Amino acid sequence: MRLHRELRLDGAEKCYRTLLRIDPENVNAMHFLGVLLRQRGKGGESLDLIQKSIAIDPTVASWHNNLGNALLDDGRYEEAAAAYARCSELDPGNLEVLNNLGVLLRNLQRPQEAEAMLLRAISCNPGFCDAHANLATLYSKLGRITEAFSHFAEALVLRPRDPNNRRLLAVAYGHAGRMMDGQAACLEWLALEPDNAQALHLLAAFGGSPTPERASDRYVEEEFDGFANSFDAKLADLNYRAPELIGETVTRLRTAADQQWQILDVGCGTGLCGPYLKPFARHLVGVDLSANMLARARERGLFDDLVKCELVAYLNACEVIQDLVVSADTLCYFGRLDAAFSAVNRVLRPGGHWVFTVEAFDGATEFRLQANGRYRHSRQYIESALCQAGFNCVDVSEAVLRSEATEPVAGWLVSAQAPGQMPVESGG
Repeated sequence: MRLHRELRLDGAEKCYRTLLRIDPENVNAMHFLGVLLRQRGKGGESLDLIQKSIAIDPTVASWHNNLGNALLDDGRYEEAAAAYARCSELDPGNLEVLNNLGVLLRNLQRPQEAEAMLLRAISCNPGFCDAHANLATLYSKLGRITEAFSHFAEALVLRPRDPNNRRLLAVAYGHAGRMMDGQAACLEWLALEPDNAQALHLLAAFGGSPTPERASDRYVEEEFDGFANSFDAKLADLNYRAPELIGETVTRLRTAADQQWQILDVGCGTGLCGPYLKPFARHLVGVDLSANMLARARERGLFDDLVKCELVAYLNACEVIQDLVVSADTLCYFGRLDAAFSAVNRVLRPGGHWVFTVEAFDGATEFRLQANGRYRHSRQYIESALCQAGFNCVDVSEAVLRSEATEPVAGWLVSAQAPGQMPVESGG
C-alpha cells in the first residue's frame, strides 16, 4: 500500500499478486489490486476484484466509493449512484461522496434527489464550495435562476480564483439570456487569467468581443477534456442523434459494388460514430484534439488508429487517400468552414464522400456564434462553401440533432461527393 500511494505501481502490483497467491481471500489485497488495475486502465479485472472484495466485506464505506468510481468509468451510471449511496449510508459524514452523488443524480435526470444530496452536504459544511457550485448548476438547468445565482455567489466568495466557478457563472448567465452580465463575468475572469481560452471564447459568444472565425484549439481541448468521462451519458440524456444520422447516410451512399472503405472520422470524440462506420471500414481512423475523449474512444475497440490532432492540420498533412470522411457535430466549433472543406476534398479519392452535421441557422449571415459557445450555419453558406471547395452532389437536409432544455436542436445533415482529382498518394 505504501508503494501504491507513492505511485510505484509495478512494485505494488507485484506485492498484491504475491499476497493473493499465498492468501487468495485476502480482502485488502484483492480490493486495492482492483483499484490499482483501474489506474492502469485494466477495467474488467479491476471491477471484478473490487466487487468480489465488497461481497466478502461490505462494511467498508470507502470501498463502495471506489466501486462507484469504477462503475462511473464504465458508464454504468445507475449502479454507480447506488454504490455512492451505500458509501454515504455507511459514512454519513463523507461530504465528497454526497457531492459526487448529487452531480451524478443531476446527470441522471433525478433533480429532486440531486438537490437533496447537495443541500445535505451544504448543511453539514456551509463552506463546501463545490457543492454550492453544483447546486447552482442544477438550479440553473431547472430554471430556478434566483437560487442559482445565490449559490454561484457563495461559490465565488469561497473560492474567487477558481476558473471552474467563473466558467459556470458565465455559462449560467448565457443560459439565462443575460448577455451583459455574462460579459462582465468573463471580464472579471480575464482580469484574473488574461489568457484563459474559455473566458475569451465565451466573451465573444456573449457579444463582448469580435466573433472569431472558429473556436481556438485550446478552448476545444479544454472543453472536451473536462467532461470526457460523462460525455456519452450527457448526450444520451439529450437524445443525441448525429452519429445515427451519419450512419444512415453512409449506409444509403454505399452500393453493392463498393469494397470496404478507408474511413476517417474527424472530431471523433468518444467514438460514437464507430459502431455505424466499422461494418463498412477496411481501415477506420479517428482524429480528435482531446486526449481524454480519445481514451474513451480507444476503449470501444473499433478504431484501427486514433490520433490527437486538430482536424484541418491532420487533413492537410494526411498522405492516405480516403473513401469517406465523416464528422458528427465537430464543425459547430468552426464559424468559417472553407479551410476544413478544402482539406477534406484534398484527401478524398475521386467520387469519395464527405458526410457531416452542423447546427442550422436561418439568419442572413453565413454563421453565428451562440451564447453556448457553438456556431450555427446557414444552408446557403454550407452549399456555397462546398461548391467553392470543389464538391459535387451536395445534399443538405434538415435534421434534429439532439434536445437542449427539452427543445429540439435543428441541424443540417450534409453529404457531398469529391469530383475527379489527382490523388494525394496511394495507401491503405
